[in-house]
Amino acid sequence: MKKSIIFRALAFALAAVIGVCAFAGCSDGKNSPDDVQPSVNAEHTKVKFEIEIAGKDAGSFTMELYPEHAPITVANFIKLVEDKYYDGLKFHRIVDGFMAQGGENPDKPAETIKGEFAQNGVENNLKHDRGVVSMARTPIPDSASSQFFICYSREKTQHLDGQYAAFGKVIEGMEVVDSFLEIERTFGNDGAMSAPVEDIVISTAYIVK
Repeated sequence: MKKSIIFRALAFALAAVIGVCAFAGCSDGKNSPDDVQPSVNAEHTKVKFEIEIAGKDAGSFTMELYPEHAPITVANFIKLVEDKYYDGLKFHRIVDGFMAQGGENPDKPAETIKGEFAQNGVENNLKHDRGVVSMARTPIPDSASSQFFICYSREKTQHLDGQYAAFGKVIEGMEVVDSFLEIERTFGNDGAMSAPVEDIVISTAYIVK
C-alpha cells in the first residue's frame, strides 16, 4: 500500500515537471535554431544612395552588404562610401533587363582589389538575382575597384554567377533603380544602347544604421 502511494506521488511529481517544462520552454542544454542563427541583417552594413536625374531629385535606394560572401569587396566599398568617393558620380551604363552600372571616376581611379568569385578561386555563393549588387571589372580577375552594378533580372544575369564578385543587395528603393530604364539612351562604349542621355547622378552615398 505504502509503495503504491509512493509510486503514485513520484509519477505525479514527474508529470508536473514535464508540464512546467512544456509550458515554460525548458531547454535540454542545446541551443534552439533561433539561438544559433540570430538575425544577421542587424549586423550588415547598409548604404543609402540619393539620386538625381537631370539635376532633379529622383529618390533613393538602400543596399545591404554581405561580408560573409565577399569581405574584401565589402570593406573596400565601405571605405569608398565613407571617403565620399561616390558623391557626384554617375550611373553611366543602363541595359534593359540586365543591369545598371555606376561608380566610375576616371579623374581619380580607386585601387584595385582581389576578385572574390569562384573563377578566381574564391567561394562566393551569392547569386546574381534581381537587386543583387556586384563589382564590375575588366577581363583581369583582380581589376575591380569602384565600379559596381545592380542586377535587373535573374534571366539575364545568372551567367555572371561565379565570375563576378556579388557582395550586396538593394533592399529598399529598387523602383528608383528601375526608373533608370525610363531614361532615353544612346550607344555606349559597350556597343549597346546603354548610355543615358540625361545624367543619373549619385548626389550622395552614406552609411545608415
